[in-house]
Amino acid sequence: MTKDFAVPPVIFPSAGSPAGVNVQQRRAPTAPYQPPRPSSVSSSIPFMSFDIGSAAASTPAGPFGGTIASSSSFGGGGGGSASFEDEEPLLDELGIHPDQIWKKTRSILNPFRINQTVHKDSDLSGPIFLYLALCLFQLLAGKIQFGVILGWVVVSSIFLYIVFNMLAGRNGNLNLHTCTSLVGYSLLPVVILSAVSLFVPQGAGPVRFVLASAFVLWATRACSNLVVSLADGGEEHRGLISYACFLIYTLFSLLVIF
Repeated sequence: MTKDFAVPPVIFPSAGSPAGVNVQQRRAPTAPYQPPRPSSVSSSIPFMSFDIGSAAASTPAGPFGGTIASSSSFGGGGGGSASFEDEEPLLDELGIHPDQIWKKTRSILNPFRINQTVHKDSDLSGPIFLYLALCLFQLLAGKIQFGVILGWVVVSSIFLYIVFNMLAGRNGNLNLHTCTSLVGYSLLPVVILSAVSLFVPQGAGPVRFVLASAFVLWATRACSNLVVSLADGGEEHRGLISYACFLIYTLFSLLVIF
């Protein structure tokens, strides 16, 4: 059974179409609405000039009153470089003095005549440099011991600090910062031992032990002399302090040997 649908006729516009037929046609698209702009530019926001070459200030009109200074106003009229000349070097601002580090390191090189005056101002820049040097020589020997050496330096400094203050009692004035500085600078013989051991064959065990003993005694003498001379109350206990220093640098030498 079929059902019929009423379909309206489709009329196409043509030149011969009758005038009475109402045909819907497309309209041309019109531009979107735009508000009219005023002829004169008047805004409540001030116009700020960014002319670098001029020394005059920018426009200060409007509710946001203020000026923008030109580049010539910084540094006093073109003399901005003078402010950089008056500043201290970057290393001095960071507390790193290469000349003092070299003097302290050179004083350790002679174990029989150590200059204690240069070690009165303690610092950690030199010990960090020697720590990195020791880690580098150990790395060249095939030993990755950055964390081990750093941990031993910290523990050794705390150990020597506790031992000295227990021996000196109330007269002891050795602080932890100075103790860490002295232990770090006295690490120089161990650093030299690590560098020399690179050229000593592994099979020459007695030679390595003899070298290690000499460098350990060197480091022990340097550290004990510095601790006793810079802190009060340590002259009476020089032997015990030397023994503590001997234990510290023996541990570091064992890292180099094995």
